Amino acid sequence: MLPIALDLSRLPVAVVGRGEIMLKRLRLIDEAGAVRVAVHVLDAGPALAAAAGDRLRPFLPGAADLAGVRLVVIAGLDRVEAESVARTAREAGALINVEDVVDLCDVHLPALVRRGDLTIAVSTAGKSPALARRLRRRLETDYGPEWVERLAELADLRQGWREQGVPAKEVSRRSDAFLDEKEWLA
Repeated sequence: MLPIALDLSRLPVAVVGRGEIMLKRLRLIDEAGAVRVAVHVLDAGPALAAAAGDRLRPFLPGAADLAGVRLVVIAGLDRVEAESVARTAREAGALINVEDVVDLCDVHLPALVRRGDLTIAVSTAGKSPALARRLRRRLETDYGPEWVERLAELADLRQGWREQGVPAKEVSRRSDAFLDEKEWLA
């Protein structure tokens, strides 16, 4: 596994499926800042229809629907439906996540703690979502809302040093020294 962070404000995404689990995945994608999201929903209930809004497409996507999409998240479909959508998405060149079907996944969605621009991810490569969820709960306690301002303060310092022409290695050293002085990670 190679953990990466995708900038979903730049990549077209499709969320495909049905039910509460699909609504959960759609919310995750929206919280990640996705801008271009196609929402293919079968049997959309009121909450899912409301969350999808004008992005709602009441059918499973075909090749034309997935052309140019870079990430496809599938949730709430049976195995046959999920395999069909995953095959079409793979042929379109998209990365694929299928909820609870590890063998169909190119990517795994981690358990996340978000504190503004600070994102802490926990992944078990799909082997134990329960462990990832428990670790996330612990991290939520260890890294509370104060980290939004802490990151902003550190980012401002870093930007100032870079504007002054401070070399990258020295910026890193100063950042470490600042963190040590503040004792935020003690």
